[in-house]
Amino acid sequence: MFAVYADEFSSDDPVSVLKVGERPDPVVPDGWARVSVQAASLNHHDLWSLRGVGLRQEALPMILGCDAAGYDEDGNEVVVHAVVNDPSWTGDDTLDPKRSILSERHQGTFAETVVVPRRNIVRKPATMSFEEAACLPTAWLTAYRMLFTQGGLKAGDTVLVQGAGGGVATALISLARAGGLRVFATSRDEAKRARALELGAHEVFESGARLPIKVDAVMETVGRATWSHSIRSLRPGGAIVISGTTSGAQLDDAELTRIFFLQLRVVGSTMGTREELAALVNLCDATGVRPLIDRTLPMTEAREGFAAMAAGDLFGKVVLTR
Repeated sequence: MFAVYADEFSSDDPVSVLKVGERPDPVVPDGWARVSVQAASLNHHDLWSLRGVGLRQEALPMILGCDAAGYDEDGNEVVVHAVVNDPSWTGDDTLDPKRSILSERHQGTFAETVVVPRRNIVRKPATMSFEEAACLPTAWLTAYRMLFTQGGLKAGDTVLVQGAGGGVATALISLARAGGLRVFATSRDEAKRARALELGAHEVFESGARLPIKVDAVMETVGRATWSHSIRSLRPGGAIVISGTTSGAQLDDAELTRIFFLQLRVVGSTMGTREELAALVNLCDATGVRPLIDRTLPMTEAREGFAAMAAGDLFGKVVLTR
């Protein structure tokens, strides 16, 4: 079958080692199911895999991709949940110490067919395209959990989204607005600030700018470059929810004095559960909110999408189609 995969690593130029071509058809273990992939979306995880981060040499060759939407074996339109748990695990999928995501230990979604545990299949509503649905399982699910599970936010609360432009950040803006939150967003780029307003942000600011009010929560995916601003933007008792550190994890100042004196909460968040993915799909179906897609490419042109992501030349998601 046709697939987009890695069979070597390059920390300096990950796109150069991306492979596009034929791979063996997958074997379907007991309790697993075959999904015919119609669309799949890129994540930064795919670039990190090409660098050899989170993907072991002995697992190569590995089909890349975490997210997909397609048809199950009965012809139903479905979305694939990317988190694969240990068979003995019960409880929150994201807390399983033996968990992985597709394309780490199990072949990924950038192929004609992907094989996943049956419980990882969620029905796709007819109102949503395969391309839109393929954006949900990683970036949008991460945003949903950050806002509503880990952040505990509700209609009327105020949230700051740092670094508008990436897949998680754009999802945070759209979902926060759909959930009835007052949304502030920051970016160094004027065009990205304008796009954030189009997505639903109530107000946008240059990175580091003083906000008109202190917010209930900050959604942090940038890390070092925005951390101090995030902490200083919170009201007493507020929360910073972090799911990434794209600018680096080594802080110049962790702002510990402000954190304890203002009784702030620092909350980590990773991916989401199968149940949260189903809730996210229902929210999108009910409200009409949809992922922002930067570009759609056939899988045969996957290299263009990877190069755009590596260069940071995106606003929204890259989707690969059959």
